[in-house]
Amino acid sequence: MSSQPPKGRLISQFETRAITEHGKGWSDLWDTGNSSLWDRGRPSPALIDLVEEFHELFNPFLAAPVANRPHPRKKALVPVRPLPLVVNAPSLPPTHPPQGCGRGYDVIALALHGFDAYGLEISATGVAEATAYAAGEMTSPQSYNFGKDDPSPSRVPGAVQFLQGDFFANDWTPSNSGRSLTFDLVYDYTFLCALHPSQRSLWAERMARLLPSGGLLVCLEFPMYKDPALPGPPWGVKGAHWALLAGEDGQGKFTRKVYVQPARTYAVGQGTDMISVYERK
Repeated sequence: MSSQPPKGRLISQFETRAITEHGKGWSDLWDTGNSSLWDRGRPSPALIDLVEEFHELFNPFLAAPVANRPHPRKKALVPVRPLPLVVNAPSLPPTHPPQGCGRGYDVIALALHGFDAYGLEISATGVAEATAYAAGEMTSPQSYNFGKDDPSPSRVPGAVQFLQGDFFANDWTPSNSGRSLTFDLVYDYTFLCALHPSQRSLWAERMARLLPSGGLLVCLEFPMYKDPALPGPPWGVKGAHWALLAGEDGQGKFTRKVYVQPARTYAVGQGTDMISVYERK
């Protein structure tokens, strides 16, 4: 009889915790210096390519100013729930370094593409590190923030702000946004798959509240190769986004506008990742 493979660091971190304590579990990893479990050191190439290819869909400017929003820029949110790579990824050794939102790389990339971008992080340590990193990157951005066809963009960047709070709570809000907790764009890479499957319906409901009609939810669907029956985090998500957002009968609160396999993505998801864009009805 073959022995069971060793449990990943993240599975061990969460398997005995109550679901209500998972947020503290993520924060503890930050505070104990374990951010290397998920820090990929760069933004998602798949996100960058999507925004640049579908430039009309991702125009960062509002058609006209609206109340409480003096600047005509769209607001983008990246809920930062760090998530590692897992062993058993196809064609990758188990020592392959982990991935995740790290120091807010995707938030910065969206701001550099013209959005007023906000990163939501449950850890104060994570907020501090992301804020410090953004200060330098927004002044002198590295080339990996842009695609090969857009190496020297002429657009003026949007603003960047990192917020500490629980994604499911209402006690956080971007400064200068009035009382609104709505955004024009939300990007999810490793947030849904970090949640216990029992919380997925709450995730979908929260996304529907954060996005007004016409708002866009971008999902880099990962890990698609992992059997959903296996323990996490990360949890396998194959088929989950469609069921949660569009609904099995197509009567959900979102309509899928784009569904493609990215030519560029992190190595662990190459050949299996899918990127989808859902529009709020």
